Amino acid sequence: MTDVGLALLQVVIVAGGAPLLVGALRTMKARLCGRRGPRVLQPYADLAKLLRKDAVVSTTTSWIFRVTPYVLIATMLVASLVVPVLLARPVLDFAGLVLLMYLFVLGTFFLALAGLDAGSAFGGMGSSREVAVAALAEPTIMVAILALALRAETTNLGAIVERFAREPLLAANPGHLLAFAALFIVMIAETGRLPVDNPATHLELTMIHEAMVLEFSGHYLALVEWAAGMKLFLFLTLLANLFFPWGMPTSAAPLGLLLGLAVLVLKLAVLASGLALVETAVAKLRLFRVPELLAGSFALAVFSVLSVFLLR
Repeated sequence: MTDVGLALLQVVIVAGGAPLLVGALRTMKARLCGRRGPRVLQPYADLAKLLRKDAVVSTTTSWIFRVTPYVLIATMLVASLVVPVLLARPVLDFAGLVLLMYLFVLGTFFLALAGLDAGSAFGGMGSSREVAVAALAEPTIMVAILALALRAETTNLGAIVERFAREPLLAANPGHLLAFAALFIVMIAETGRLPVDNPATHLELTMIHEAMVLEFSGHYLALVEWAAGMKLFLFLTLLANLFFPWGMPTSAAPLGLLLGLAVLVLKLAVLASGLALVETAVAKLRLFRVPELLAGSFALAVFSVLSVFLLR
């Protein structure tokens, strides 16, 4: 399969699988709480309904508000070509970690600007909180993956996956597990999940992501929610394939791609179940306790780096 075909396939999997992942998470959380919950495919219906609606835009907004949904979608689609999703070597294999972090930060930056651009008190509150969380979370991602890069002796994401796939016992290394815990906590913060944020509420004291998107409606809201789902999908895929890369194909043969897709679905199901269990068992943190949680995740990432030199 050509690089163009692989790129299209990977984009389709990320964009098409993100609503399914969000729906599965909602259903699992509802069942753990003893409720029936929504259908697993409900996010597809919600997106289809919103895409058919016109957007209502405040007269105080500028071009930033209107372009933000498209920037969010574009950054997530490009990020899907950098993250190892199906193959150990992604299409933009040369780009690596730095480009991936720039893409995540670019989306966060535009979303925070859009929250301020609407001129509402909720939007400004959510933007300030989101920027504070991002400033604490992004360095942790860099340091956690740096720990993996030091063990694999390369900063190339595809090469890291191949190295750990050849040596499965490295996954049991204490430093490896510390980096996984740090990145898991950051994933919760970056995607607005409990206990950092609550995606199912619109209460002032708990809103971060939802406060920034309150002014979006219609097809703009559909694109913003779709991009948020893709970000969750990409973070869980990073956790699955960087730390547990077993079963990932190295060639683009059709049978290997099918096997890689099946393994990816299994890994995401396990991680999504763990995330649903955490969100059900843990209460929402007070806003002023969130920096302490993220500082703890950064400390775990630093200990993971130190373990590379101490546990030889």
